[in-house]
Amino acid sequence: MDLKLTEAQQKIQLQARAFACERVAPLAREMDELGTMPLSLIQELANTGFLGGPLPKEYGGGGWDAVSLALCYEELGRVDSSVRGTMTVHTSLVSQCILQWGNESQKREYLSQLARGEMIGCCCLTEPNAGSDAASMETTAARDGEDYVINGEKIWITNGGIAQLAMVFANADPSLKHKGICAFLVPTDTPGFRREKMPGKELGHRASDHAHIVFDNMRVPKSALLGAHGEGFKVAMSALDHGRLGVAAGALGVGQACLDACVEFAKTRRQFGQRIGNFEMIQSTLADMAADIDAARMLVYRAAWLKDQGVRATRETSIAKLFATEAAVRAANQAVLLHGGRGYSNEFPVERYYRDIKGLQIYEGTAHIQRIVIARELLGRE
Repeated sequence: MDLKLTEAQQKIQLQARAFACERVAPLAREMDELGTMPLSLIQELANTGFLGGPLPKEYGGGGWDAVSLALCYEELGRVDSSVRGTMTVHTSLVSQCILQWGNESQKREYLSQLARGEMIGCCCLTEPNAGSDAASMETTAARDGEDYVINGEKIWITNGGIAQLAMVFANADPSLKHKGICAFLVPTDTPGFRREKMPGKELGHRASDHAHIVFDNMRVPKSALLGAHGEGFKVAMSALDHGRLGVAAGALGVGQACLDACVEFAKTRRQFGQRIGNFEMIQSTLADMAADIDAARMLVYRAAWLKDQGVRATRETSIAKLFATEAAVRAANQAVLLHGGRGYSNEFPVERYYRDIKGLQIYEGTAHIQRIVIARELLGRE
């Protein structure tokens, strides 16, 4: 395994870093306080080529490999998790699933529009009574001639309030459990598709759009099926695989941001007549943080590299997601503590990193679920 980045990968990394620092960073605190993200910023992601990055050029994409996409997510996550999350749902969960499971007509109809930002995508999987246990979803898709009639609800749907295209999961035959689940591509202006903002105020990712979506006798044609009838669970699991790599890379970015902030603060903050970086306890904290971030980076890049080799990397992706998120939680916790009173307010971004990183332990399968995935890969099933 060669961890040296190619020239093309380095170019994407630098481009993403520049965009994050020049376009996202100046808006991050305001977006967090207002709880919203300008649609113009999402369009800039498209214009820069990020939203369609991993799609083939024939569909308006950049033809990126998985390592390049992880590098982009890392740089965006280093500055703002809401922006990174918005892109991951749109690009990894929706666009890459259409590329993997869609027929040629669906690819031609949707992928170029998604790459150009003319459509924003959302993934409608989580329900009030079906989170980690996706197979227990209660949303139904009853057959009616050549159509399906969908009824049910979804919660915590990122991009749900701004999306023009929804990837909707519903069970066409609950008696078959997960084997009855189907995936559908549904324009959000379809009659019976209703959405509203999730109630309350989020702990983190406050600039992301989180929606509660209700399907009320929503009729969709058979041609809306993504994959074959009954393959929805497989589509959902592949979406989570794509998304988990994005979350892992984003968590790596958060961890790196915490380390950068702590190193700078330890160099400039003076107490007891010297910089606090001279104290061994501070040095120990920084050393542990650096080791954690380096290990997370190797795991994230390995998972992406294996994906580029065409190797099944579910286990490695879950390991990367588990370790990178928990390493970033440790880093954010120490960053707030090291900054003292300054870390306790949004004067310094470490306060936002501390709030945002908890979401990454939950999104695309909690840390508990990642441990189950890893253990099952090790033990197999009886």
